Amino acid sequence: MLKITKYGAIDIGSNAVRLLVSNVIEDKEKDPQFKKSSLVRVPIRLGADAFVLGVISEENINRMIDAMQAFKLIMKVHGVKRYKACATSAMREASNGSDVVAQIKEQTGVDIDIIDGKKEAAIISATDLNQLIESDSTYLYVDVGGGSTEFTLFSHGKIINSKSFKIGTVRLINNSKAENKAKFKKVQQWIEENTKQYKRIALIGSGGNINKLFKMSGREPGKPISYIYLNAQYQFLKKMSYKERVSELGLNPDRADVIVPATKIYLSAMKWSGARKIFVPKIGLSDGIIKSLYLNKL
Repeated sequence: MLKITKYGAIDIGSNAVRLLVSNVIEDKEKDPQFKKSSLVRVPIRLGADAFVLGVISEENINRMIDAMQAFKLIMKVHGVKRYKACATSAMREASNGSDVVAQIKEQTGVDIDIIDGKKEAAIISATDLNQLIESDSTYLYVDVGGGSTEFTLFSHGKIINSKSFKIGTVRLINNSKAENKAKFKKVQQWIEENTKQYKRIALIGSGGNINKLFKMSGREPGKPISYIYLNAQYQFLKKMSYKERVSELGLNPDRADVIVPATKIYLSAMKWSGARKIFVPKIGLSDGIIKSLYLNKL
């Protein structure tokens, strides 16, 4: 007997806020299927507040309240049975983060969980990565956000190690060169230390920027992007002005600036791990929330 249940996931990131609505299709003697029904993305750059001012501004609090009310209505129209809202590094680091959560709860009824980097990596790992990961191979999973990047090393189908670093795209734009250099050095040390014993490694990339880069590459779903291609794309994007990236490449204004530091993070991870290709399965925190809700892990 076929059973279809709708789940919702709200991902409150440092660069954008997203609502994912998914159908979970259950059929006798078959594995459940997770089909995306709707994805709404709102460019509320909380990281620009949190990483520079240390607080979420009044303007963005109001925008968040409007977004949560809109998301509730969208979920109502879709007939969502269960949902979960998770906030990451921007809300974690804002001194008024918990006050903002309380205000949103009071005005919209939406309960937001502020999660740490470790939990974020664990939720993302609950996605359908196992469909991509070959049991006898080694992968470095890299999820680049606005405020942080999560790294998870998989080998022979098991998690070997994972770590969250405060090296996100919005943060890199707002930090000094010296700060960024020091942070990249720490990431380099961790990657080299954790991957040195493995001969062949491939990257798995997630986040809005790598999804966009993959789309721009014209690759077929499931086919990886090479290090050579990604490096060429990085040099190309770096030479263009912000205005050119918007007008000539058609990038969204809130994507056109962060795509350059994001590409640098993926390229650096490939270089330090010795990976020559990166797979882009188009999964992220919101997909992990849906799967975790279904498995009653949240």
